[in-house]
Amino acid sequence: MKSLRTYSIPFTGLKLGKHQFDFVVDDAFFAEFDYSLVKKANLQCVVELDKQETMIILDFQIKGVVEATCDRCLAQYWQPLDITEQQIAKFSDEPIDEDDEIINLGKNDHEINIAGLIYEYINVAMPFISVCENGGEDSHCDEEMITKLNELASNGNEEQTEDTDPRWDVLKKINK
Repeated sequence: MKSLRTYSIPFTGLKLGKHQFDFVVDDAFFAEFDYSLVKKANLQCVVELDKQETMIILDFQIKGVVEATCDRCLAQYWQPLDITEQQIAKFSDEPIDEDDEIINLGKNDHEINIAGLIYEYINVAMPFISVCENGGEDSHCDEEMITKLNELASNGNEEQTEDTDPRWDVLKKINK
């Protein structure tokens, strides 16, 4: 977790107004998270921090590629991501209701760690079904693997039709 300290933004010495911070999100970042679905990545994260009297507004822009596994042919491919998110952090010593949209910063807080937010934004942006075609214009599924899967699927259908119970064959003739 030591390397995640680089994703902390100290806000106590900052003047009111907008400030920009750049972060690199790569393999070492995801290695810090146990059981992460993403293992390899090359992403640039630009955070624009808008410090105001009572709150901080964080605007995230994350661009780059993440290695994904195609659900169709099991090949590895680079999934492009372009993420835009916003997070609000409020200065208050009073606990805020259970609201995940606003971060509560107390008077003893002097920095905000955004590693968890970056990790969450990237994982939510990943497609539910990963397919090689999502990787770009010239990415295509492995034809050899698709052919093999189609052969195995057709062999499975033939076996099912051969092993049918003869009592059910009579019921098939009812509609005719």
